[in-house]
Amino acid sequence: MSQRTKELPRRSCLSIPGSSEKMLGKGPSLDADMVFLDMEDSVSPLEKEAARPKVVSAIRDQDWGDKIICVRINAWDTPWTAYDIIEVVGNAGERLEEIMLPKVQTAAEVVAADLLLTQVEIKAGLPSGHIGIEAQIETAQGIINVDEICAASSRLETVILGPVDMSASMQMPSLGGGTDIPGYPGDYFHYVFVRILMAGRANDLQVIDGPYVKIKDTDGFREYSRRAMELGYDGKWALHPDQIAICNELFGTSQEQFDRACAILDAYEEATTTGDHKGAVMFGDEMIDEASRKVALKLRSRGERAGLVRST
Repeated sequence: MSQRTKELPRRSCLSIPGSSEKMLGKGPSLDADMVFLDMEDSVSPLEKEAARPKVVSAIRDQDWGDKIICVRINAWDTPWTAYDIIEVVGNAGERLEEIMLPKVQTAAEVVAADLLLTQVEIKAGLPSGHIGIEAQIETAQGIINVDEICAASSRLETVILGPVDMSASMQMPSLGGGTDIPGYPGDYFHYVFVRILMAGRANDLQVIDGPYVKIKDTDGFREYSRRAMELGYDGKWALHPDQIAICNELFGTSQEQFDRACAILDAYEEATTTGDHKGAVMFGDEMIDEASRKVALKLRSRGERAGLVRST
Protein backbone atom coordinates (compact mmCIF):
# COMPACT_ATOMS: atom_id res chain seq x y z
CA MET A 1 0.00 0.00 0.00
CA SER A 2 1.02 3.64 -0.19
CA GLN A 3 3.56 4.26 2.56
CA ARG A 4 1.96 7.67 3.04
CA THR A 5 -1.33 6.31 4.29
CA LYS A 6 -0.41 3.36 6.49
CA GLU A 7 0.10 5.38 9.67
CA LEU A 8 -1.91 8.52 8.90
CA PRO A 9 -4.73 9.29 11.36
CA ARG A 10 -8.27 8.48 10.25
CA ARG A 11 -10.20 10.33 12.93
CA SER A 12 -12.92 11.29 10.46
CA CYS A 13 -13.79 9.20 7.40
CA LEU A 14 -16.22 11.06 5.15
CA SER A 15 -18.56 9.23 2.77
CA ILE A 16 -19.18 11.00 -0.55
CA PRO A 17 -21.65 9.47 -3.06
CA GLY A 18 -19.74 8.71 -6.25
CA SER A 19 -22.70 9.54 -8.47
CA SER A 20 -23.08 13.12 -7.18
CA GLU A 21 -20.82 15.58 -8.98
CA LYS A 22 -22.02 18.32 -6.62
CA MET A 23 -20.95 16.46 -3.49
CA LEU A 24 -17.75 15.22 -5.11
CA GLY A 25 -16.92 18.85 -5.80
CA LYS A 26 -17.37 19.81 -2.14
CA GLY A 27 -15.17 17.01 -0.80
CA PRO A 28 -11.75 18.70 -1.01
CA SER A 29 -12.91 21.68 1.09
CA LEU A 30 -14.06 19.57 4.05
CA ASP A 31 -11.80 18.88 7.03
CA ALA A 32 -11.93 15.07 7.04
CA ASP A 33 -8.75 13.02 7.47
CA MET A 34 -9.95 10.48 4.95
CA VAL A 35 -12.62 10.57 2.26
CA PHE A 36 -14.06 7.62 0.45
CA LEU A 37 -15.88 8.12 -2.82
CA ASP A 38 -18.66 5.61 -2.57
CA MET A 39 -19.85 3.44 -5.44
CA GLU A 40 -21.75 0.97 -3.26
CA ASP A 41 -24.76 1.68 -1.04
CA SER A 42 -25.13 5.40 -1.80
CA VAL A 43 -25.28 4.77 -5.57
CA SER A 44 -28.35 3.20 -7.18
CA PRO A 45 -27.86 0.09 -9.35
CA LEU A 46 -28.71 2.06 -12.49
CA GLU A 47 -25.95 4.59 -11.74
CA LYS A 48 -23.14 2.18 -10.77
CA GLU A 49 -21.30 2.20 -14.07
CA ALA A 50 -21.87 5.91 -14.72
CA ALA A 51 -20.35 6.71 -11.32
CA ARG A 52 -16.94 5.30 -12.29
CA PRO A 53 -15.79 8.12 -14.61
CA LYS A 54 -17.19 10.72 -12.21
CA VAL A 55 -15.10 9.26 -9.40
CA VAL A 56 -12.00 9.10 -11.62
CA SER A 57 -12.43 12.75 -12.66
CA ALA A 58 -12.93 13.89 -9.08
CA ILE A 59 -9.73 12.18 -7.97
CA ARG A 60 -7.62 13.37 -10.90
CA ASP A 61 -8.93 16.90 -11.35
CA GLN A 62 -9.33 18.18 -7.78
CA ASP A 63 -6.81 19.14 -5.11
CA TRP A 64 -7.48 16.90 -2.13
CA GLY A 65 -4.62 18.25 -0.04
CA ASP A 66 -3.22 15.67 2.36
CA LYS A 67 -6.46 13.71 2.76
CA ILE A 68 -6.36 9.94 2.37
CA ILE A 69 -8.30 9.17 -0.81
CA CYS A 70 -10.23 5.90 -1.02
CA VAL A 71 -12.96 4.47 -3.24
CA ARG A 72 -15.55 2.06 -1.88
CA ILE A 73 -16.19 -0.45 -4.63
CA ASN A 74 -19.05 -2.93 -4.75
CA ALA A 75 -18.92 -6.30 -2.98
CA TRP A 76 -17.87 -9.53 -4.66
CA ASP A 77 -21.45 -10.84 -4.71
CA THR A 78 -22.38 -8.16 -7.29
CA PRO A 79 -21.57 -7.93 -11.02
CA TRP A 80 -19.59 -4.68 -10.63
CA THR A 81 -16.62 -5.47 -8.39
CA ALA A 82 -13.86 -6.40 -10.84
CA TYR A 83 -14.80 -3.64 -13.26
CA ASP A 84 -14.85 -1.08 -10.44
CA ILE A 85 -11.23 -1.96 -9.76
CA ILE A 86 -10.18 -2.14 -13.41
CA GLU A 87 -11.81 1.10 -14.50
CA VAL A 88 -11.31 3.26 -11.41
CA VAL A 89 -7.90 2.12 -10.18
CA GLY A 90 -6.71 1.79 -13.75
CA ASN A 91 -7.54 5.41 -14.58
CA ALA A 92 -7.44 7.43 -11.36
CA GLY A 93 -3.65 7.73 -11.09
CA GLU A 94 -1.42 7.69 -8.04
CA ARG A 95 -3.58 10.06 -5.98
CA LEU A 96 -5.98 7.18 -5.35
CA GLU A 97 -4.46 5.35 -2.42
CA GLU A 98 -7.01 2.76 -1.28
CA ILE A 99 -10.06 0.77 -2.16
CA MET A 100 -12.64 -0.19 0.42
CA LEU A 101 -14.05 -3.68 0.03
CA PRO A 102 -17.53 -3.93 1.60
CA LYS A 103 -19.27 -6.95 3.11
CA VAL A 104 -16.09 -9.01 3.37
CA GLN A 105 -16.98 -12.50 4.51
CA THR A 106 -13.83 -14.53 3.84
CA ALA A 107 -10.11 -14.00 3.47
CA ALA A 108 -10.39 -15.23 -0.12
CA GLU A 109 -12.30 -12.06 -1.07
CA VAL A 110 -9.38 -9.91 0.11
CA VAL A 111 -6.90 -12.14 -1.71
CA ALA A 112 -8.94 -11.84 -4.92
CA ALA A 113 -8.91 -8.04 -4.67
CA ASP A 114 -5.17 -8.08 -3.98
CA LEU A 115 -4.42 -10.23 -7.04
CA LEU A 116 -6.54 -8.10 -9.33
CA LEU A 117 -5.00 -4.90 -7.97
CA THR A 118 -1.54 -6.25 -8.77
CA GLN A 119 -2.46 -6.74 -12.41
CA VAL A 120 -4.19 -3.35 -12.67
CA GLU A 121 -1.19 -1.58 -11.09
CA ILE A 122 1.14 -3.11 -13.68
CA LYS A 123 -1.15 -2.13 -16.55
CA ALA A 124 -1.61 1.41 -15.22
CA GLY A 125 2.07 1.97 -14.43
CA LEU A 126 1.42 2.36 -10.71
CA PRO A 127 4.05 1.37 -8.13
CA SER A 128 3.71 -2.23 -7.04
CA GLY A 129 1.47 -2.53 -4.00
CA HIS A 130 0.48 1.14 -4.18
CA ILE A 131 -3.24 0.60 -3.53
CA GLY A 132 -4.19 -0.31 0.02
CA ILE A 133 -7.33 -2.18 1.06
CA GLU A 134 -9.87 -1.32 3.75
CA ALA A 135 -11.99 -4.31 4.72
CA GLN A 136 -15.52 -3.71 5.93
CA ILE A 137 -16.99 -6.36 8.25
CA GLU A 138 -20.78 -6.31 7.95
CA THR A 139 -22.03 -9.89 8.32
CA ALA A 140 -22.10 -12.71 10.84
CA GLN A 141 -19.87 -14.74 8.52
CA GLY A 142 -17.41 -11.85 8.38
CA ILE A 143 -17.22 -11.73 12.18
CA ILE A 144 -16.58 -15.47 12.36
CA ASN A 145 -13.72 -15.13 9.84
CA VAL A 146 -12.39 -11.73 10.93
CA ASP A 147 -9.00 -13.03 12.11
CA GLU A 148 -8.24 -14.62 8.74
CA ILE A 149 -9.60 -11.58 6.89
CA CYS A 150 -7.34 -9.18 8.77
CA ALA A 151 -4.29 -11.35 8.00
CA ALA A 152 -5.16 -11.97 4.35
CA SER A 153 -3.02 -9.35 2.59
CA SER A 154 -0.13 -6.98 3.19
CA ARG A 155 -2.25 -4.34 1.43
CA LEU A 156 -4.70 -4.17 4.33
CA GLU A 157 -4.63 -0.88 6.20
CA THR A 158 -7.91 -0.79 8.12
CA VAL A 159 -10.81 -2.92 9.22
CA ILE A 160 -14.23 -1.29 9.56
CA LEU A 161 -17.42 -2.19 11.39
CA GLY A 162 -20.56 -1.85 9.27
CA PRO A 163 -23.31 -1.75 11.93
CA VAL A 164 -26.41 -1.49 9.75
CA ASP A 165 -25.73 -4.49 7.53
CA MET A 166 -24.41 -6.33 10.57
CA SER A 167 -27.78 -5.87 12.29
CA ALA A 168 -29.52 -7.20 9.20
CA SER A 169 -27.18 -10.17 8.93
CA MET A 170 -27.78 -11.08 12.57
CA GLN A 171 -31.54 -10.71 12.00
CA MET A 172 -31.98 -8.17 14.76
CA PRO A 173 -35.48 -6.65 14.83
CA SER A 174 -34.12 -3.14 15.44
CA LEU A 175 -33.77 -0.79 12.46
CA GLY A 176 -31.40 1.47 14.38
CA GLY A 177 -28.19 0.06 12.94
CA GLY A 178 -26.16 -0.18 16.13
CA THR A 179 -28.00 2.43 18.19
CA ASP A 180 -29.68 1.70 21.54
CA ILE A 181 -32.47 -0.85 21.78
CA PRO A 182 -34.84 0.40 24.50
CA GLY A 183 -35.08 -2.15 27.28
CA TYR A 184 -31.97 -4.11 26.31
CA PRO A 185 -29.67 -4.40 29.36
CA GLY A 186 -26.40 -3.15 27.96
CA ASP A 187 -24.61 -2.61 24.66
CA TYR A 188 -25.77 -5.37 22.35
CA PHE A 189 -22.99 -4.55 19.86
CA HIS A 190 -20.15 -4.71 22.39
CA TYR A 191 -18.94 -8.15 21.32
CA VAL A 192 -18.87 -7.12 17.66
CA PHE A 193 -16.93 -3.96 18.47
CA VAL A 194 -14.32 -5.76 20.54
CA ARG A 195 -14.03 -8.75 18.20
CA ILE A 196 -13.19 -6.52 15.24
CA LEU A 197 -10.85 -4.41 17.37
CA MET A 198 -8.87 -7.43 18.54
CA ALA A 199 -8.47 -8.83 15.02
CA GLY A 200 -7.38 -5.46 13.69
CA ARG A 201 -4.85 -4.78 16.41
CA ALA A 202 -3.42 -8.30 16.18
CA ASN A 203 -2.60 -7.54 12.54
CA ASP A 204 -1.41 -3.95 13.02
CA LEU A 205 -4.43 -2.40 11.30
CA GLN A 206 -6.31 0.77 12.09
CA VAL A 207 -9.85 0.06 13.29
CA ILE A 208 -12.73 2.30 12.26
CA ASP A 209 -16.35 2.53 13.41
CA GLY A 210 -18.97 2.83 10.68
CA PRO A 211 -21.91 5.21 10.28
CA TYR A 212 -24.38 6.58 12.79
CA VAL A 213 -27.65 6.62 10.89
CA LYS A 214 -29.46 9.46 12.70
CA ILE A 215 -27.86 12.28 10.74
CA LYS A 216 -29.44 15.18 12.68
CA ASP A 217 -28.90 13.66 16.14
CA THR A 218 -25.65 15.42 17.07
CA ASP A 219 -25.76 14.36 20.71
CA GLY A 220 -26.35 10.74 19.78
CA PHE A 221 -23.52 10.85 17.25
CA ARG A 222 -21.16 12.21 19.88
CA GLU A 223 -22.21 9.53 22.38
CA TYR A 224 -21.67 6.67 19.94
CA SER A 225 -18.41 8.14 18.71
CA ARG A 226 -17.23 8.26 22.31
CA ARG A 227 -18.11 4.59 22.76
CA ALA A 228 -15.81 3.62 19.90
CA MET A 229 -13.09 6.02 21.04
CA GLU A 230 -13.06 4.65 24.58
CA LEU A 231 -12.69 1.11 23.26
CA GLY A 232 -9.63 2.17 21.29
CA TYR A 233 -10.97 2.72 17.77
CA ASP A 234 -8.99 5.10 15.57
CA GLY A 235 -11.91 6.96 14.01
CA LYS A 236 -15.47 6.90 12.74
CA TRP A 237 -17.40 7.51 9.55
CA ALA A 238 -19.08 10.82 8.90
CA LEU A 239 -22.16 10.79 6.67
CA HIS A 240 -22.61 14.56 6.91
CA PRO A 241 -20.05 17.39 7.06
CA ASP A 242 -21.40 18.45 10.47
CA GLN A 243 -20.15 15.16 11.94
CA ILE A 244 -16.52 15.71 10.90
CA ALA A 245 -15.60 18.15 13.67
CA ILE A 246 -16.98 15.81 16.34
CA CYS A 247 -14.89 12.92 15.01
CA ASN A 248 -11.76 15.05 14.84
CA GLU A 249 -12.29 16.24 18.40
CA LEU A 250 -13.06 12.89 20.04
CA PHE A 251 -10.53 10.79 18.15
CA GLY A 252 -7.93 13.53 18.20
CA THR A 253 -5.32 14.60 20.74
CA SER A 254 -5.58 17.48 23.21
CA GLN A 255 -2.68 19.91 23.69
CA GLU A 256 -2.01 18.37 27.10
CA GLN A 257 -1.93 14.84 25.68
CA PHE A 258 0.27 15.98 22.81
CA ASP A 259 2.82 17.68 25.08
CA ARG A 260 2.93 14.68 27.39
CA ALA A 261 3.43 12.28 24.47
CA CYS A 262 6.32 14.38 23.16
CA ALA A 263 7.91 14.46 26.62
CA ILE A 264 7.57 10.67 27.00
CA LEU A 265 9.22 10.13 23.62
CA ASP A 266 12.09 12.44 24.59
CA ALA A 267 12.58 10.69 27.93
CA TYR A 268 12.49 7.23 26.40
CA GLU A 269 14.90 8.22 23.62
CA GLU A 270 17.37 9.54 26.18
CA ALA A 271 17.04 6.47 28.41
CA THR A 272 17.63 3.98 25.60
CA THR A 273 20.48 5.78 23.82
CA THR A 274 22.58 7.30 26.60
CA GLY A 275 24.15 6.15 29.85
CA ASP A 276 23.18 2.57 30.75
CA HIS A 277 20.84 2.24 27.74
CA LYS A 278 17.89 1.42 29.94
CA GLY A 279 14.81 -0.16 28.38
CA ALA A 280 12.53 1.31 31.03
CA VAL A 281 12.75 4.57 32.93
CA MET A 282 10.74 6.59 35.42
CA PHE A 283 8.73 9.46 33.97
CA GLY A 284 7.45 11.34 36.98
CA ASP A 285 5.77 8.66 39.06
CA GLU A 286 5.17 6.39 36.05
CA MET A 287 7.37 3.68 34.57
CA ILE A 288 7.62 4.00 30.78
CA ASP A 289 9.00 1.48 28.30
CA GLU A 290 8.62 0.41 24.65
CA ALA A 291 4.87 -0.03 25.04
CA SER A 292 4.63 3.53 26.34
CA ARG A 293 6.62 4.74 23.33
CA LYS A 294 4.15 3.12 20.91
CA VAL A 295 1.17 4.78 22.58
CA ALA A 296 2.98 8.13 22.64
CA LEU A 297 3.87 7.85 18.95
CA LYS A 298 0.22 7.42 17.99
CA LEU A 299 -0.84 10.37 20.16
CA ARG A 300 1.88 12.57 18.69
CA SER A 301 0.95 11.56 15.15
CA ARG A 302 -2.70 12.41 15.76
CA GLY A 303 -1.75 15.75 17.25
CA GLU A 304 0.54 16.68 14.38
CA ARG A 305 -2.18 15.86 11.88
CA ALA A 306 -4.47 18.24 13.77
CA GLY A 307 -1.86 20.99 13.54
CA LEU A 308 -0.70 20.90 17.16
CA VAL A 309 2.71 22.30 18.03
CA ARG A 310 4.50 21.38 21.22
CA SER A 311 4.08 23.94 23.97
CA THR A 312 7.17 25.60 25.34
